[in-house]
Amino acid sequence: MPIKAFNITGKRLISTALVAALAAGVAGCGSTSKLTTGSISRSDSRPLETMSAAELHSATTRLGESYARNPNDKRIATNFAAALQMDGDADQSLAVMRKLAIAYPKDRDVLAAYGKALAANGQFEPALDAVRRAQTPEYPDWRLVSAEAAILDQMGQRDEARQDYRKALELKPNEPSILSNLGMSYVLEGDLRTAETYMRSAAQQPNADSRVRQNLALVVGLQGRFDEAEKIASQELSPEQAQANVAYLRQMLAQQNAWNQLKAQDKAKAATN
Repeated sequence: MPIKAFNITGKRLISTALVAALAAGVAGCGSTSKLTTGSISRSDSRPLETMSAAELHSATTRLGESYARNPNDKRIATNFAAALQMDGDADQSLAVMRKLAIAYPKDRDVLAAYGKALAANGQFEPALDAVRRAQTPEYPDWRLVSAEAAILDQMGQRDEARQDYRKALELKPNEPSILSNLGMSYVLEGDLRTAETYMRSAAQQPNADSRVRQNLALVVGLQGRFDEAEKIASQELSPEQAQANVAYLRQMLAQQNAWNQLKAQDKAKAATN
């Protein structure tokens, strides 16, 4: 979708805004793996989402080599699947998680990550099933509740999704990943002001991570406040990456405005005929 030179972070954020990626929902479920927020190796502790496209591809290659040596290692497999997803190989990402789910059919963390991979491939019903099977009703996990909400959002079931987000917040008050996901729900609906309210609340929490702050930069940029968006993004990315992300936002919004103008012209012509 974005141009190839565009930083991977920007591609991920735009994709999140348009198709409600799970953000920190499922990604934070496992104690054995932090997926997209986890480190790639002991020598490289940078989160995946802050890497450039070239860096991400290199990290994915290294993870692939580790996975080939030990495909049943949960941490390696889930991190490899997350890297593949961000590197644009959703099919292989799903294949990795499907194999791991077969090896660990009752593991909550694995089922949750498998649900994320399914949702990222548009297989929402199986994704819901995987996440719900990972849940323990008598001891509900807020991460899984939030993940289920994110999947429901992708299915267009906004009311049900927001009920689950609020249930997750009852289980884990002020959790930034839930607040950020809830904000994304409003982005999808086009209510950017409400989205920003939740995003800012999320970013102000002491345990907010890079994705949460980048999502705030996104929603600010989508409202045309590009300088402010770049300033927020620069806290997480290099100046060049932050500028590239904002430049892409400008391009995307300009294209959208041009499309809206064409549609308005077509309507005007139809009305005069």
